[in-house]
Amino acid sequence: MGIRTRAVRHGLAATVLVLVVCGVVAAFSAATLADARAGLAPLTSRSTAHVDRVDQDADTADVSWPQGHATVQLDGPPPKVGVTVPVGYDPESPSHAVIPGAELLVAADRASGELLFVVIVAVLMLLVTAVRFVTRVGLPRRPTVQIPVRRVRIQSGLLARSWLETEDLPRRWIPVYFDPVLVTLPTPSTIALFGDPRHTRWVAARVGDTVVYPSGRVVKEDPRGRRTDNPSEIDDSVRIRAVTTSGWLRQLRADAVLIVPAPIIGLLWAYLDGGAVWSWLGATVITAALALWLAALRGSDPS
Repeated sequence: MGIRTRAVRHGLAATVLVLVVCGVVAAFSAATLADARAGLAPLTSRSTAHVDRVDQDADTADVSWPQGHATVQLDGPPPKVGVTVPVGYDPESPSHAVIPGAELLVAADRASGELLFVVIVAVLMLLVTAVRFVTRVGLPRRPTVQIPVRRVRIQSGLLARSWLETEDLPRRWIPVYFDPVLVTLPTPSTIALFGDPRHTRWVAARVGDTVVYPSGRVVKEDPRGRRTDNPSEIDDSVRIRAVTTSGWLRQLRADAVLIVPAPIIGLLWAYLDGGAVWSWLGATVITAALALWLAALRGSDPS
């Protein structure tokens, strides 16, 4: 399963895309966190302050304590007038202070949470990618069996995948990563399978000189979705289609439909996080990159 394998190149490109997007978002979050921490660093003194006034329009609260007073910018529900709240302030400049819900505190918490989330996403993505590679790289070393199969393309929801359906009973369906060689595979064709799909969960195949790797486990039931079978005779139109589907632009167009929900997920994240447009944008681009990575992971078929 070398770098020349189409599935590896597709997965590697999607993985690099996710890492780049995560790196950019993490850089912005880290910069925001650094600015917030720089603003919080001088606030070394603690006391209990009295809330004198709240301006709902400006999202500010005027607070006072024995050592001073300050107008604090808020990012959240304001405290009630007359209550006491803990306050952190700069002993050399008491007007620089924060209370619970202060914009500076919320910005630091939000940036640290976003940074942690991005790191977790990147680590999990790399872990899943590594497991996928390790579980498939050794499959071509298995003994081969000659089995008649047909290649079918099944559209399920937004994702289309290639499957190898065995002709012999009991039938099995092997999901495989797309390769243009699958488009020109006549129905049916006897090919070499690395393992017997009736007894093995992970089965690779050799189609001509190309090894096609499984994108999932062998299944015993007909996969759901809109089915398209390869023709029994391969003519020039089929060969032309195989050439046109080999390009990465065609692959990107096929996968792009999966990023449609990304802005909605970004809105949901921004709502839960309490962030503004930058939170929405960060969540949207990460979701879109993960959608393209998931398409590569599942073996999307652009044909």
